[in-house]
Amino acid sequence: MNIGLIPSKYAKLDPNRTALIDIPNERRINFGELDERVRRLANGLINDFGLTKGDRVAVLSKNSIEYVEIYYACARVGLIIQPLNWRCSNPELRRILDDGKPSVFISSEEFLGECQELQQQVDIRYWLTFGENSDGSYENLIGKAPKDEPPLSDSVGDNDPMVILYTGGTTGESKGALHSHKSFYMGMVNQTVAERIVPTDVYMLTGQMFHIPIGLAINYMAHGCPVVLVNFEAKQALEVIQQERVSAFLGITTMINRMIAVENFSSYDLSSLRNIQYGGGPMSMAVVKKALNAYPCTLIQGYGQTEGMGMTFLSQEDHLNAVNGIHPERLASCGREGHITSVLVVDPQGNPLPRDGKSPGEIIVKSDANMIGYWQRPDLTAKTIRNGWMWTGDIATWDEEGYVYIVDRAKDMIISGGENIYSIQVEDAIYQHDAVLEAAVFGVPDDEWGEVVKAVVVLKPGRTATEQEIIETAKKHLASYQKPRSVEFIDNLPKAPTGKILKRDLREQYSKPKENKI
Repeated sequence: MNIGLIPSKYAKLDPNRTALIDIPNERRINFGELDERVRRLANGLINDFGLTKGDRVAVLSKNSIEYVEIYYACARVGLIIQPLNWRCSNPELRRILDDGKPSVFISSEEFLGECQELQQQVDIRYWLTFGENSDGSYENLIGKAPKDEPPLSDSVGDNDPMVILYTGGTTGESKGALHSHKSFYMGMVNQTVAERIVPTDVYMLTGQMFHIPIGLAINYMAHGCPVVLVNFEAKQALEVIQQERVSAFLGITTMINRMIAVENFSSYDLSSLRNIQYGGGPMSMAVVKKALNAYPCTLIQGYGQTEGMGMTFLSQEDHLNAVNGIHPERLASCGREGHITSVLVVDPQGNPLPRDGKSPGEIIVKSDANMIGYWQRPDLTAKTIRNGWMWTGDIATWDEEGYVYIVDRAKDMIISGGENIYSIQVEDAIYQHDAVLEAAVFGVPDDEWGEVVKAVVVLKPGRTATEQEIIETAKKHLASYQKPRSVEFIDNLPKAPTGKILKRDLREQYSKPKENKI
């Protein structure tokens, strides 16, 4: 399976069928046009730049037609796309580029400032930009390249590396999850079954293409379905669903609630919706009922990781049953293993734990959708993938019917608004304030975001600092969504005899609802 050949099928069957609708840039492209541009871009990268199979191509952009073209063109000829999170600070982008060592850097005009800064800091031979006010280098490459099928496309697929998706880790540093054509495709198979995709679907991509949701969008295109690209804003999302007759999308609880809260929500024609998938954590019974009453469609929940794509799913029937009083407790679960995935909850030695709903252990996953491994990190790969099973770091219980309930995160990861935030990364930023002696960061429950970042700080003797100073210091070194929402100052952090900070104690203390003072 060569992921890059996906547009070619419908370019032959129905070239005038709409492939992509780029809302931010007010553009559309059909499968015939898309496939020609993909062929030309692939030929340009190989012929003009002399790239060979396995070379990396970095991309810094928000969602756009060009971004999708780059995915397909790289995959088509065996190049590895290296998508970059545009929310990352310059030092983190530089570290990721040093790690992946791409031969080409492609950017939208929106990030020209970042590109100019990075050009002085990293050794990359070719730089391309696209957009109306760019230097035209991207379009020039496509325009002069031949439109013939690249000869390399016949020899690419299956176990060839396709994409490096960067994710954080327990060290706070991003690491690259390397997916092959096969692992990416098998993740798409899991989603096809869970979402029950049909050729008449129209999919709205609400997430960014540097995240694993790009796999969901490509999956719909593999069925010949148009994909609508947006940079999420609640009112616009409703307008797009109505205008483009969107039938499916992936959203987090915050997105779904914000759309319902839009003024005159009931006036929008959402009758085209067939299914909404949500992720980033369970949805409460109240929110599920609210969503099912508001939207004329079914809901499913997906639990996954960058390393394994979608792994478990709480089905459409599970949601409907729950609101009708049949196993309502399952709304707190992340469902059961996907179509081509095996899931176990195990003890530290890898022994399966009882399906009793109360014995906690680590979730491990065996699946053809699992990553090949971490880019340039055989040590981490060996630690994470053992005997074909991927250890997720998430702690859960499971019941007799295989429903999985996440109870903790071994990596101290915070999920806020569907974004993964790593506590050590935030703590490192807080330590940049010279009055800080110790800091502990963790997530506390929040009705809108699921979790928000909480920091507890011990100051150096005789030093002072305000909550806002700590937040502003962190903000200088982090993406905006990673900064603490609140800071508490205490004299001592709770610690184990080994000196390890007891974050569980802090979570319990600061997650309790505050009593109303009269």
